[in-house]
Amino acid sequence: MGGRVYMKSRRFYRYQHQGRKGWTAFQVRCKETDLWIGAWKNLEREALSEVLTCRHQLESYISMLPDFIRSLVPLADDPLAPPLVRCMLAAAGQAGVGPMASVAGAIAQAVGLALKSYTSAVIVENGGDCYLDMEEETTVGIYAGPRSPFSGKIGLRLGADSFPLGICTSSGTVGHSLSFGKADAVTVVARDAALADAAATTLGNIVKSAPDIGRALEKAREIPSLVGVLIVFKDKMGAWGDIELVRL
Repeated sequence: MGGRVYMKSRRFYRYQHQGRKGWTAFQVRCKETDLWIGAWKNLEREALSEVLTCRHQLESYISMLPDFIRSLVPLADDPLAPPLVRCMLAAAGQAGVGPMASVAGAIAQAVGLALKSYTSAVIVENGGDCYLDMEEETTVGIYAGPRSPFSGKIGLRLGADSFPLGICTSSGTVGHSLSFGKADAVTVVARDAALADAAATTLGNIVKSAPDIGRALEKAREIPSLVGVLIVFKDKMGAWGDIELVRL
């Protein structure tokens, strides 16, 4: 399939993917959930069904346990919680943040897994947080805001054998996601998209100045199951893990 996918901007990245003939892109919206999906065929109905399932699980659980949506620290696992919620609880526990820090990645992954029954390759992007299960090498371009010297100029090259993956970004300067840091972009690659999302928040909270890049990368080593991390702060950049940076 190949092509390029951009991460984290005001959704302009949705139009940057250059796919092969036969690649179909479509959008699925439900309340706050707004997904861009790429697959070999239009699966809008199937995707919406999974989104509704995810939202029902999440909303029902929050109605019973309001702390789930408010907490900024991990909550205990709940064996009786629905699958999406348990996924978020586990990711938050590993990363050391509140469970809602993983919601975008968790929903993207749930939808992507559901669609794999109908297509051999899929991208699900949820507010810049992505779940990818591709058949060919793909490059993910990094967007770190309009003033960053790295925006649109660097990317992560992902081999065909590296999928499925979650690739999620936290930013203290771009978008509306909660971050206590000032990094322009903290992009995390992990096998679990919910974990990638939660970890991006954890690491993003650390970076308030250029020297904090090293501290955040050291913290990344302590979070289990991360594949790699890329951090952009103004004109400085740092990376760790099994990732390949390329010029675009």
